[in-house]
Amino acid sequence: MKMKKNLIALCLTAGLLVGAPGVSFADVNFVPQNTAAAPSIPASALQQLTWTPVDQSKTQSTQLATGGQRLDVPGISGPVAAWSVPANIGELTLTLTSEVDKHTSVFAPNVLILDQNMTPSAYFPSEYFTYLEPGVMNADRLEGVMRLTPALGQQKIYVLVFTTNNDLQRTTKLIDPAKAYAKGTGNAIPDIPDPIAKHSTDGKLALKVKNSNGSSVLVGPLFGSSGPAPVTVGNTAAPVYSAQPAPVAAPAPAPAAKREPMLNDTESYFNQAIKQAVAKGDVDKALKLLDEAERLGSKTARATFISSVKGKG
Repeated sequence: MKMKKNLIALCLTAGLLVGAPGVSFADVNFVPQNTAAAPSIPASALQQLTWTPVDQSKTQSTQLATGGQRLDVPGISGPVAAWSVPANIGELTLTLTSEVDKHTSVFAPNVLILDQNMTPSAYFPSEYFTYLEPGVMNADRLEGVMRLTPALGQQKIYVLVFTTNNDLQRTTKLIDPAKAYAKGTGNAIPDIPDPIAKHSTDGKLALKVKNSNGSSVLVGPLFGSSGPAPVTVGNTAAPVYSAQPAPVAAPAPAPAAKREPMLNDTESYFNQAIKQAVAKGDVDKALKLLDEAERLGSKTARATFISSVKGKG
């Protein structure tokens, strides 16, 4: 069944992440309710997905390689993420984040919003999700904020995240860690090349749902209380792993991934900065540079620090 545009089920306002440099609606140039631009997905295929409920109180994370689902539809590549969101709590703000992994690849998300009858109501293509530089608590990432106002009577809406064949042919330019560090500390930004992230069918996604008016809302029946059940469309229950045939024991936690070696230009930048800090007698700054360099994978920063201190003495 070909998807149809529904302009009534969801009234939408959409905004890019505040503060994302150089990005505006003119740059993105799309209409969220132009669902005709999205891949055509049969209703039967949507109903066969397992739609995982998202609670306001926490961020829902999915590693697509292990937690994604298959959706064999032309135009969609690799696994998809499928979430259901409570729609009877007023205006919603959805923040979707896709992290760049240690192999310098990233999942370029596209988001299709469906109403409680699983009718497509809004489409946010990959161009909507902008690159954000790493911070103290965040890695390099693609991120977008979607503000949705469900029509009256909606009990839940559905969020389908996927990537496309065209996205896999593109890349995202990142910022070199040395540049990011220099920028954050007010130092001179080194003239070194930035890494390029390839687009992949795997990635770590995180979805955060907030009530836009900031008030506390009791979700209640949507998450298993004894109150009236919401309208149910498709398989909205999270999978019950104990009911699966021939269950297997959970594997032991995998060892921490080994960090990739630091690029030569980045290594040189930190080593030179450590030497200059020690020469000026600013050992605290040199130690901070050492910690940051080793966090990023440096193998020579510690030796540089020790030899610089000995040389100054």
